Amino acid sequence: MSKRRVAAEAEVVQAEVEAVEVEAVEVTEAKAEVAEVAEAEVEEAGVVQATALDEHPSTTGHGAPAEDACSVQWDHDGTSAYGTAAGAAFFVIVEQSGPWGRDAARESHLDPLLGAELDARTSRAGGRFMLVRRPGGHPAQDGPRRVLLAHAGAAPDLEPWLLEAEVADPGELLGLDWGALARGSRALVAASLPGAHDAEPTLLVCTNGRRDVCCAVRGRPLAAAAARVAPGRVWEVSHTGGHRFAPTAVLLPWGQTYARLDEQGVAWVLEASRTGHTPAELLGPLHDRGRSPLAPAAQCAESHVRAQLGETHLASLRASTPTPSSDGADVVVGHTDGRSWRVHVVRVPTARVRPESCGKKGIEVLEHQATLVTPL
Repeated sequence: MSKRRVAAEAEVVQAEVEAVEVEAVEVTEAKAEVAEVAEAEVEEAGVVQATALDEHPSTTGHGAPAEDACSVQWDHDGTSAYGTAAGAAFFVIVEQSGPWGRDAARESHLDPLLGAELDARTSRAGGRFMLVRRPGGHPAQDGPRRVLLAHAGAAPDLEPWLLEAEVADPGELLGLDWGALARGSRALVAASLPGAHDAEPTLLVCTNGRRDVCCAVRGRPLAAAAARVAPGRVWEVSHTGGHRFAPTAVLLPWGQTYARLDEQGVAWVLEASRTGHTPAELLGPLHDRGRSPLAPAAQCAESHVRAQLGETHLASLRASTPTPSSDGADVVVGHTDGRSWRVHVVRVPTARVRPESCGKKGIEVLEHQATLVTPL
Protein backbone atom coordinates (compact mmCIF):
# COMPACT_ATOMS: atom_id res chain seq x y z
CA MET A 1 0.00 0.00 0.00
CA SER A 2 1.42 3.37 -1.02
CA LYS A 3 2.24 6.03 1.52
CA ARG A 4 -0.23 8.36 -0.22
CA ARG A 5 -3.08 5.86 0.18
CA VAL A 6 -2.17 5.23 3.82
CA ALA A 7 -2.19 8.96 4.48
CA ALA A 8 -5.58 9.34 2.78
CA GLU A 9 -7.11 6.53 4.81
CA ALA A 10 -5.63 8.02 7.97
CA GLU A 11 -7.33 11.32 7.18
CA VAL A 12 -10.67 9.53 6.72
CA VAL A 13 -10.26 7.74 10.04
CA GLN A 14 -9.33 11.01 11.77
CA ALA A 15 -12.39 12.72 10.30
CA GLU A 16 -14.63 9.90 11.53
CA VAL A 17 -13.08 10.13 15.00
CA GLU A 18 -13.69 13.89 15.08
CA ALA A 19 -17.29 13.39 13.97
CA VAL A 20 -17.85 10.88 16.77
CA GLU A 21 -16.28 13.29 19.26
CA VAL A 22 -18.54 16.13 18.09
CA GLU A 23 -21.59 13.89 18.38
CA ALA A 24 -20.50 12.86 21.88
CA VAL A 25 -20.14 16.49 22.91
CA GLU A 26 -23.59 17.31 21.53
CA VAL A 27 -25.11 14.39 23.43
CA THR A 28 -23.32 15.45 26.61
CA GLU A 29 -24.53 19.03 26.22
CA ALA A 30 -28.07 17.83 25.58
CA LYS A 31 -27.97 15.65 28.69
CA ALA A 32 -26.60 18.54 30.71
CA GLU A 33 -29.40 20.79 29.52
CA VAL A 34 -32.00 18.17 30.44
CA ALA A 35 -30.39 17.76 33.85
CA GLU A 36 -30.32 21.53 34.33
CA VAL A 37 -34.02 21.80 33.49
CA ALA A 38 -34.89 18.89 35.78
CA GLU A 39 -32.84 20.36 38.61
CA ALA A 40 -34.49 23.75 38.18
CA GLU A 41 -37.94 22.17 38.19
CA VAL A 42 -37.17 20.26 41.38
CA GLU A 43 -35.72 23.34 43.06
CA GLU A 44 -38.65 25.43 41.91
CA ALA A 45 -41.20 23.01 43.31
CA GLY A 46 -39.48 23.31 46.68
CA VAL A 47 -42.14 21.21 48.37
CA VAL A 48 -41.44 20.50 52.01
CA GLN A 49 -43.00 18.02 54.36
CA ALA A 50 -46.32 18.89 55.94
CA THR A 51 -46.31 20.49 59.36
CA ALA A 52 -48.82 21.11 62.09
CA LEU A 53 -49.77 24.34 60.30
CA ASP A 54 -51.20 22.43 57.33
CA GLU A 55 -54.68 22.57 58.82
CA HIS A 56 -54.64 26.36 58.96
CA PRO A 57 -57.14 27.78 56.41
CA SER A 58 -54.30 29.52 54.60
CA THR A 59 -52.80 26.20 53.55
CA THR A 60 -55.85 23.97 53.16
CA GLY A 61 -56.44 22.87 49.57
CA HIS A 62 -52.98 23.58 48.15
CA GLY A 63 -49.28 23.17 48.89
CA ALA A 64 -47.96 22.93 52.44
CA PRO A 65 -45.22 25.49 53.16
CA ALA A 66 -42.66 25.27 55.94
CA GLU A 67 -43.67 26.42 59.40
CA ASP A 68 -41.45 29.50 59.20
CA ALA A 69 -42.32 30.38 55.59
CA CYS A 70 -42.90 34.10 55.11
CA SER A 71 -46.47 33.68 53.84
CA VAL A 72 -47.43 31.46 56.78
CA GLN A 73 -46.22 34.05 59.28
CA TRP A 74 -48.11 36.86 57.54
CA ASP A 75 -51.22 34.66 57.25
CA HIS A 76 -51.34 33.95 60.95
CA ASP A 77 -50.88 37.63 61.76
CA GLY A 78 -53.74 38.55 59.44
CA THR A 79 -51.72 41.49 58.14
CA SER A 80 -53.66 43.79 55.82
CA ALA A 81 -52.90 43.44 52.11
CA TYR A 82 -54.31 46.86 51.19
CA GLY A 83 -52.02 48.98 49.04
CA THR A 84 -49.52 46.24 48.15
CA ALA A 85 -50.22 45.60 44.44
CA ALA A 86 -47.08 45.99 42.31
CA GLY A 87 -47.44 49.14 40.22
CA ALA A 88 -48.16 48.86 36.49
CA ALA A 89 -50.34 50.85 34.12
CA PHE A 90 -50.12 48.07 31.54
CA PHE A 91 -48.67 44.59 31.03
CA VAL A 92 -46.59 42.95 28.31
CA ILE A 93 -46.61 39.19 28.81
CA VAL A 94 -44.82 36.47 26.83
CA GLU A 95 -45.33 32.73 27.04
CA GLN A 96 -42.03 31.03 27.87
CA SER A 97 -42.01 27.37 28.85
CA GLY A 98 -39.22 25.71 30.78
CA PRO A 99 -37.59 26.82 34.03
CA TRP A 100 -37.25 30.44 35.15
CA GLY A 101 -34.50 32.03 37.19
CA ARG A 102 -34.98 34.74 39.78
CA ASP A 103 -34.82 37.39 37.04
CA ALA A 104 -37.01 35.48 34.60
CA ALA A 105 -36.71 38.00 31.76
CA ARG A 106 -32.97 37.33 31.65
CA GLU A 107 -32.85 33.82 33.11
CA SER A 108 -35.01 31.47 31.07
CA HIS A 109 -35.00 29.91 27.61
CA LEU A 110 -36.03 33.31 26.24
CA ASP A 111 -33.05 35.06 24.65
CA PRO A 112 -31.63 37.06 27.59
CA LEU A 113 -30.80 40.12 25.49
CA LEU A 114 -34.32 40.19 24.07
CA GLY A 115 -35.83 39.66 27.51
CA ALA A 116 -33.77 42.49 28.96
CA GLU A 117 -34.74 44.84 26.13
CA LEU A 118 -38.47 44.06 26.39
CA ASP A 119 -38.30 44.47 30.16
CA ALA A 120 -36.55 47.83 29.81
CA ARG A 121 -38.93 49.19 27.17
CA THR A 122 -41.98 48.11 29.17
CA SER A 123 -40.65 49.61 32.39
CA ARG A 124 -39.73 52.93 30.76
CA ALA A 125 -43.28 53.29 29.45
CA GLY A 126 -44.82 52.59 32.88
CA GLY A 127 -45.71 48.94 32.45
CA ARG A 128 -44.64 45.53 33.68
CA PHE A 129 -43.02 42.75 31.63
CA MET A 130 -43.66 39.18 32.74
CA LEU A 131 -43.28 35.62 31.50
CA VAL A 132 -46.07 33.05 31.70
CA ARG A 133 -46.39 29.32 31.12
CA ARG A 134 -49.20 26.81 31.20
CA PRO A 135 -49.92 25.28 34.62
CA GLY A 136 -48.49 21.80 35.10
CA GLY A 137 -45.24 20.38 33.74
CA HIS A 138 -42.78 22.80 32.18
CA PRO A 139 -40.80 21.11 29.40
CA ALA A 140 -38.92 23.64 27.29
CA GLN A 141 -40.60 23.96 23.89
CA ASP A 142 -39.86 25.89 20.73
CA GLY A 143 -42.38 27.22 18.26
CA PRO A 144 -45.15 29.82 18.32
CA ARG A 145 -46.05 31.28 21.68
CA ARG A 146 -48.87 33.32 23.17
CA VAL A 147 -48.55 37.02 23.95
CA LEU A 148 -50.86 39.04 26.21
CA LEU A 149 -51.09 42.83 26.21
CA ALA A 150 -53.27 44.48 28.85
CA HIS A 151 -54.02 48.03 29.91
CA ALA A 152 -55.50 48.48 33.39
CA GLY A 153 -57.38 51.69 32.52
CA ALA A 154 -56.71 53.83 35.58
CA ALA A 155 -57.87 57.14 34.09
CA PRO A 156 -61.63 57.87 34.16
CA ASP A 157 -61.79 58.05 30.36
CA LEU A 158 -59.87 54.79 29.79
CA GLU A 159 -61.55 51.41 29.72
CA PRO A 160 -59.39 48.40 30.61
CA TRP A 161 -58.63 46.06 27.73
CA LEU A 162 -56.81 42.79 27.08
CA LEU A 163 -55.39 41.60 23.76
CA GLU A 164 -53.78 38.31 22.87
CA ALA A 165 -51.83 37.13 19.86
CA GLU A 166 -49.61 34.28 18.74
CA VAL A 167 -46.11 35.08 17.54
CA ALA A 168 -43.51 32.90 15.87
CA ASP A 169 -40.73 35.04 17.31
CA PRO A 170 -41.06 37.08 20.54
CA GLY A 171 -38.74 39.60 18.91
CA GLU A 172 -41.83 40.78 17.03
CA LEU A 173 -42.81 42.61 20.22
CA LEU A 174 -40.01 45.10 19.64
CA GLY A 175 -42.28 46.56 16.96
CA LEU A 176 -45.08 47.38 19.41
CA ASP A 177 -46.37 50.94 19.56
CA TRP A 178 -44.99 51.64 23.03
CA GLY A 179 -46.43 55.14 23.18
CA ALA A 180 -49.89 53.76 22.45
CA LEU A 181 -49.42 51.15 25.17
CA ALA A 182 -48.59 53.85 27.69
CA ARG A 183 -51.61 55.93 26.62
CA GLY A 184 -53.95 52.93 26.63
CA SER A 185 -54.85 53.15 22.94
CA ARG A 186 -56.15 49.67 22.21
CA ALA A 187 -56.64 50.24 18.47
CA LEU A 188 -53.10 51.50 17.86
CA VAL A 189 -51.56 48.73 19.96
CA ALA A 190 -53.56 46.09 18.10
CA ALA A 191 -52.47 47.57 14.77
CA SER A 192 -48.81 47.23 15.80
CA LEU A 193 -49.12 43.49 16.53
CA PRO A 194 -50.58 41.46 13.63
CA GLY A 195 -53.21 38.96 14.71
CA ALA A 196 -53.96 40.66 18.04
CA HIS A 197 -57.55 40.21 19.21
CA ASP A 198 -59.61 40.68 22.36
CA ALA A 199 -59.18 38.07 25.09
CA GLU A 200 -61.26 36.93 28.05
CA PRO A 201 -60.31 38.07 31.56
CA THR A 202 -57.21 36.15 32.57
CA LEU A 203 -55.72 35.20 35.94
CA LEU A 204 -51.95 35.10 36.47
CA VAL A 205 -50.84 33.06 39.50
CA CYS A 206 -47.31 33.65 40.79
CA THR A 207 -45.33 30.37 40.86
CA ASN A 208 -41.65 31.31 40.52
CA GLY A 209 -39.85 29.39 43.25
CA ARG A 210 -36.56 31.07 42.37
CA ARG A 211 -38.10 34.33 43.63
CA ASP A 212 -39.58 32.76 46.75
CA VAL A 213 -40.35 29.16 47.65
CA CYS A 214 -43.85 30.13 48.88
CA CYS A 215 -44.82 31.04 45.32
CA ALA A 216 -43.91 27.57 44.03
CA VAL A 217 -45.19 25.51 46.95
CA ARG A 218 -48.49 27.34 47.23
CA GLY A 219 -48.88 28.87 43.78
CA ARG A 220 -48.28 25.95 41.42
CA PRO A 221 -50.94 23.60 42.83
CA LEU A 222 -53.38 26.51 42.91
CA ALA A 223 -52.67 27.45 39.29
CA ALA A 224 -53.24 23.85 38.23
CA ALA A 225 -56.56 23.73 40.08
CA ALA A 226 -57.64 27.07 38.60
CA ALA A 227 -56.77 25.91 35.08
CA ARG A 228 -59.12 22.97 35.49
CA VAL A 229 -61.92 25.40 36.34
CA ALA A 230 -61.25 27.76 33.43
CA PRO A 231 -58.98 26.21 30.78
CA GLY A 232 -57.12 28.82 28.77
CA ARG A 233 -57.79 31.66 31.23
CA VAL A 234 -55.12 30.81 33.81
CA TRP A 235 -51.34 31.05 33.57
CA GLU A 236 -48.40 30.63 35.88
CA VAL A 237 -46.54 33.94 36.00
CA SER A 238 -42.92 34.76 36.79
CA HIS A 239 -43.43 37.48 39.40
CA THR A 240 -46.26 39.51 40.91
CA GLY A 241 -44.46 40.80 44.00
CA GLY A 242 -45.72 40.17 47.52
CA HIS A 243 -44.41 36.65 48.24
CA ARG A 244 -45.59 37.13 51.82
CA PHE A 245 -49.19 37.03 50.56
CA ALA A 246 -48.81 33.79 48.57
CA PRO A 247 -50.73 32.41 46.84
CA THR A 248 -51.03 35.73 45.03
CA ALA A 249 -52.41 36.50 41.58
CA VAL A 250 -53.18 39.33 39.15
CA LEU A 251 -56.45 39.58 37.23
CA LEU A 252 -56.16 41.07 33.75
CA PRO A 253 -56.98 43.50 32.33
CA TRP A 254 -57.75 45.45 35.53
CA GLY A 255 -54.49 44.71 37.34
CA GLN A 256 -56.59 43.65 40.33
CA THR A 257 -54.19 41.85 42.64
CA TYR A 258 -55.18 39.24 45.21
CA ALA A 259 -53.63 37.83 48.37
CA ARG A 260 -54.03 34.48 50.15
CA LEU A 261 -56.06 32.78 47.45
CA ASP A 262 -57.32 29.22 47.66
CA GLU A 263 -59.14 26.96 45.20
CA GLN A 264 -62.56 28.34 46.09
CA GLY A 265 -61.24 31.89 45.83
CA VAL A 266 -59.84 31.47 42.32
CA ALA A 267 -63.09 29.82 41.21
CA TRP A 268 -64.97 32.88 42.47
CA VAL A 269 -62.53 35.22 40.70
CA LEU A 270 -62.76 33.39 37.39
CA GLU A 271 -66.56 33.36 37.45
CA ALA A 272 -67.06 36.96 38.63
CA SER A 273 -64.51 38.39 36.20
CA ARG A 274 -66.48 37.16 33.18
CA THR A 275 -68.77 40.16 33.75
CA GLY A 276 -66.12 42.57 35.01
CA HIS A 277 -66.59 41.91 38.72
CA THR A 278 -64.47 40.82 41.66
CA PRO A 279 -66.01 38.34 44.13
CA ALA A 280 -67.81 39.83 47.13
CA GLU A 281 -66.21 37.11 49.24
CA LEU A 282 -62.73 38.53 48.54
CA LEU A 283 -63.45 42.16 49.41
CA GLY A 284 -61.50 43.51 52.38
CA PRO A 285 -57.90 43.62 53.61
CA LEU A 286 -57.21 39.89 53.80
CA HIS A 287 -57.47 39.29 50.05
CA ASP A 288 -57.61 42.63 48.20
CA ARG A 289 -54.13 44.03 47.48
CA GLY A 290 -55.45 46.74 45.17
CA ARG A 291 -55.28 47.61 41.48
CA SER A 292 -51.88 47.95 39.83
CA PRO A 293 -52.28 51.32 38.04
CA LEU A 294 -52.83 53.16 41.34
CA ALA A 295 -50.34 54.49 43.88
CA PRO A 296 -50.29 52.46 47.14
CA ALA A 297 -52.37 54.99 49.11
CA ALA A 298 -54.91 55.19 46.27
CA GLN A 299 -55.05 51.39 46.11
CA CYS A 300 -55.83 51.29 49.82
CA ALA A 301 -58.49 54.01 49.57
CA GLU A 302 -60.25 52.40 46.61
CA SER A 303 -60.18 48.95 48.22
CA HIS A 304 -61.54 50.36 51.48
CA VAL A 305 -64.45 52.12 49.78
CA ARG A 306 -65.13 49.02 47.68
CA ALA A 307 -65.37 46.87 50.81
CA GLN A 308 -67.54 49.41 52.65
CA LEU A 309 -69.97 49.67 49.73
CA GLY A 310 -69.83 46.00 48.77
CA GLU A 311 -69.09 47.24 45.24
CA THR A 312 -67.84 44.33 43.13
CA HIS A 313 -67.87 45.94 39.67
CA LEU A 314 -64.21 46.67 39.01
CA ALA A 315 -64.75 49.65 36.70
CA SER A 316 -67.23 51.43 38.99
CA LEU A 317 -64.64 53.07 41.26
CA ARG A 318 -61.81 55.45 40.40
CA ALA A 319 -59.26 56.74 42.91
CA SER A 320 -57.45 60.05 42.49
CA THR A 321 -53.74 60.71 42.81
CA PRO A 322 -52.99 60.89 46.56
CA THR A 323 -52.51 64.35 48.09
CA PRO A 324 -49.84 64.25 50.83
CA SER A 325 -50.90 65.28 54.33
CA SER A 326 -49.02 65.70 57.61
CA ASP A 327 -49.33 62.02 58.54
CA GLY A 328 -50.28 60.27 55.31
CA ALA A 329 -52.33 61.10 52.22
CA ASP A 330 -55.85 62.04 51.16
CA VAL A 331 -57.53 60.33 48.22
CA VAL A 332 -60.84 61.03 46.50
CA VAL A 333 -62.63 57.87 45.37
CA GLY A 334 -65.35 58.43 42.80
CA HIS A 335 -68.17 56.15 41.68
CA THR A 336 -69.53 56.04 38.14
CA ASP A 337 -72.96 56.95 39.56
CA GLY A 338 -71.62 60.36 40.59
CA ARG A 339 -70.95 59.78 44.29
CA SER A 340 -67.50 60.41 45.74
CA TRP A 341 -65.69 60.06 49.07
CA ARG A 342 -62.58 61.57 50.57
CA VAL A 343 -60.44 58.95 52.26
CA HIS A 344 -57.52 59.55 54.63
CA VAL A 345 -54.78 56.92 54.37
CA VAL A 346 -51.89 56.36 56.76
CA ARG A 347 -49.19 53.73 56.96
CA VAL A 348 -48.77 52.56 60.53
CA PRO A 349 -46.45 50.14 62.38
CA THR A 350 -47.95 46.92 63.72
CA ALA A 351 -45.32 46.14 66.40
CA ARG A 352 -44.48 42.94 64.50
CA VAL A 353 -41.22 41.93 62.84
CA ARG A 354 -41.56 39.54 59.90
CA PRO A 355 -39.56 38.61 56.77
CA GLU A 356 -41.05 39.91 53.52
CA SER A 357 -39.54 36.93 51.70
CA CYS A 358 -38.36 33.49 52.78
CA GLY A 359 -34.76 33.47 53.98
CA LYS A 360 -34.57 37.23 54.54
CA LYS A 361 -34.21 39.02 57.84
CA GLY A 362 -37.36 40.24 59.51
CA ILE A 363 -38.39 43.88 59.18
CA GLU A 364 -40.95 46.00 60.98
CA VAL A 365 -44.36 45.32 59.45
CA LEU A 366 -46.31 48.37 58.31
CA GLU A 367 -49.94 48.44 57.19
CA HIS A 368 -51.98 50.87 55.14
CA GLN A 369 -55.10 51.96 57.02
CA ALA A 370 -57.95 54.01 55.58
CA THR A 371 -60.57 56.24 57.20
CA LEU A 372 -63.57 57.67 55.41
CA VAL A 373 -63.62 61.45 55.85
CA THR A 374 -66.79 61.74 53.77
CA PRO A 375 -69.52 59.45 55.17
CA LEU A 376 -71.07 56.81 52.95
